[in-house]
Amino acid sequence: MTPFTQHTGLVVAMDRANVDTDQIIPKQFLKRIERTGFGEFLFWDWARDPSGKPIAEFELNRPEAKGASVLVARRNFGCGSSREHAPWALEDWGFRVIIAPSFADIFYNNCFKNGMLPIVLAEAEVDELFARAAKYGGYRLTADLERQTLSDEHGLSLKFEVEPFRRHCLLNGLDDIGLTLEHEEKISDFERAHSGVCG
Repeated sequence: MTPFTQHTGLVVAMDRANVDTDQIIPKQFLKRIERTGFGEFLFWDWARDPSGKPIAEFELNRPEAKGASVLVARRNFGCGSSREHAPWALEDWGFRVIIAPSFADIFYNNCFKNGMLPIVLAEAEVDELFARAAKYGGYRLTADLERQTLSDEHGLSLKFEVEPFRRHCLLNGLDDIGLTLEHEEKISDFERAHSGVCG
């Protein structure tokens, strides 16, 4: 997993609450066995008409969203089923940072396990981000995980909190396998000590 220390990216503002995982990546696209390639199906039912043609008005289809890597949304983002495909699709599309007043617990945890930073801010702070995204063309934010700050080029500076263990894992690019491999020497010692032992 790629370590996350600091990221500056173009913002897409999605003024929707309770965005569920079935909207993020609809169930008909869950048949793939790879973790990649889901980005093209992101928000399919909102982004495409019944014939599959892009809907120009949808937030991610607008020209100014091209290359965006920071998503700002409303409360309870990632609710619904626990599918890990949702963060896979967001990451594959290019998002590294998701900002909202609240997240569904499983989705929030899955973001960290897939190298993305979900940031929880107060409703008023999220309102300010929406206002700034509307005011400034090509609005960009910088998320600094080491300092736990969010800033822009127009004087904004906000603090956010990430639980220390999750912060450590993301800063060092450690998913569950990476955490296990930190103990590789002890695992090897155990295997050597117990070689030939049957249960």
